[in-house]
Parts: sequence; structure tokens; C-alpha cells
Amino acid sequence: MNNSAHNAPALGTTTPASEAWTGASAILFDLDGVLTPTATVHEQAWKELFDGFLAGHPEVEGYRESDYFDHIDGKPRFDGVRDFLSSRSIQLPEGPLDDDPGNVTVQGLGNRKNRIFNDIVSAGVEPFEGSVRFLEAVLARGLKVAVVSSSRNAPAVLAAADLSSHFPVVVDGVVAAREGLPGKPSPATYAYAAELLGLPSAECVVVEDAVSGVQAGRAGTFHSVIGVDRGAGREVLLDAGATFVVNDLAELLP
Repeated sequence: MNNSAHNAPALGTTTPASEAWTGASAILFDLDGVLTPTATVHEQAWKELFDGFLAGHPEVEGYRESDYFDHIDGKPRFDGVRDFLSSRSIQLPEGPLDDDPGNVTVQGLGNRKNRIFNDIVSAGVEPFEGSVRFLEAVLARGLKVAVVSSSRNAPAVLAAADLSSHFPVVVDGVVAAREGLPGKPSPATYAYAAELLGLPSAECVVVEDAVSGVQAGRAGTFHSVIGVDRGAGREVLLDAGATFVVNDLAELLP
């Protein structure tokens, strides 16, 4: 598929990071790990979930930190459950979408992870300072913004971080399921956010910290794809299709 990120500034080690969004009309933000440090909360919740589950399967290799980035990060929750279980050659019944978190099904495990996550974030969420500074600069320039997250908890996290008022458009896991949109690494959710903003994808910048999210941006016809390295690795994000990689969004300010 053609990717208009090729029309963005040719960014290299000597090119100012601020040029990564020059000429854009909107910024499409992933949430966890980009605006808020809740990616680490997701990691913690997934670890707690699978440590508990695998305790009943001593013959199976235990959960590793790398499993989060290899099989789960950036994906819709139930896809993360399926892909992790597949990595351990475990098959479970699907179960209904609202399955009890105590049931040993794909949906049950996913709902159990959600309960663990919500218990942790209920105390509040502090957004990344550099991300807030970049968001304020983006809004001051009159650009439109949206959040595009695989999580079904995006509205709750935005509210906990006191960011809800900035984002009239939120495309999360609930919206994706309702609209029949495939999750990342498909570009569908990002393209839908651009549509809701009334803009062509080519005028929208994708900002992501997950490999699957960067791949989603690369697969679409977006202005550019900015990778935020929160642990995936700079070269990994560049290889996945990022136009430019920063450690903090404040680096994108002039």
C-alpha cells in the first residue's frame, strides 16, 4: 500500500525532530505509553494475569518480560490473550464477550486482566509531562487531535489523567468492535479517527510506542509515523516503519 509518510520531511539524525509534524493538520495519539505511563500498568496487569494462569501449567514456560512486546503490546486485549497462549501452544475455548473473569476462557482471561488493570489505575494516572507539553503546543497551533487505542479502557484512563476535555474523538477497543474495525497492526482504527476528524489520512500524524501501532501507521497513507521509545527500542520502531523516533514527545517541540 502506498504510504504518504514518504512525502513527509526526510528525517535523519541531523534533522530537527520538530519537522516530523510540519505541515500536518492533526495528530493521532496512541494512549498507553504515549500520553500516559499506563503501558507499564498494562505490563504489570498482563504479568499478574499470566503468572497466575501458568501456575496451573508447570510444564509450560513461564511469563517473560519480553512476552509483552512480542505478543501483546498494542493489540486488542483478546488478541493479546490469544497470541500469548498460542506462543505457549495453549488453546482455550473462546467464551462469551462478557465471560466471568474467573472462567478459563480467552474472554474470561481478558476480562480478568481488565479487572486487574482497573484496580491499579483507580488511584489516578499522571500523564507524561513532555506529552502534555507537546499536546498543548499542538492545540495552540490549531491542529486537531484524537486518541486511537486498542484498549477498551481509554476513556477511563483519559479521565483519570484529566485529559478527556482535549479529545473529542476517541477510537478505542469498544469503538473498533462496534464498527467492525480490525485492530493494530491494521491501519483501520487510525483511518477511522482521521475520518471522524474530517481529514484525509495524509494530513494526520500517527504517534505510537508499540511495534504493532507503528506498523499500523506505516500500513496506512498517513503524513508520518512518530515512534516513542518507551522500551521497544529505537531500531525496532524504525524497522517497523517509524518515520522518526523520540524518547519523549517534548523533543518534537521547536
